[in-house]
Amino acid sequence: MFKEYTLQEALKLAIKTEKESMDFYRRAGSVSKDERSKKVFDLLANEEAGHLRAFFDHYRGGDLGDLDTYLASPPDKQSATHLALEQAIAAESHEQKALEIALKEEKACIDFYTILVKDVVDPLVRRVFETVIRETQGHYDMIEDEYMRVMTMVHSSDQNIYVRE
Repeated sequence: MFKEYTLQEALKLAIKTEKESMDFYRRAGSVSKDERSKKVFDLLANEEAGHLRAFFDHYRGGDLGDLDTYLASPPDKQSATHLALEQAIAAESHEQKALEIALKEEKACIDFYTILVKDVVDPLVRRVFETVIRETQGHYDMIEDEYMRVMTMVHSSDQNIYVRE
């Protein structure tokens, strides 16, 4: 059984999650040599910033400061995702590895919020988490498509072209 979150607690959790994801995607994009991967990472970073802004508009706590200051604050260099990305950059395998890390993190977010939302009673809090789940699933799908391209895999939508009887 999870804790019942207030709307403000849910918003703060969503804001912090979006910030960490935004920082990850910005860093991954900044070191990506593959132009398409760079564009995907940059797009994801901008979408995460947009989600963060939307949540921030409803957040009433003053502990995060103002939006622009929070967006510009340095990333959490001790987070597991940041450390894993820096390790991949050092090993010169950052596009593939960054996409793998991103898939894992987005899936973990979807799983966490899906479990969490089951015990949420407040309809406003429920909508916050349901929005995060939907948006994160969209990110997961985009990252998965890019990973398949980078790894030169056949995407599921193309299978009928390549499968022969």
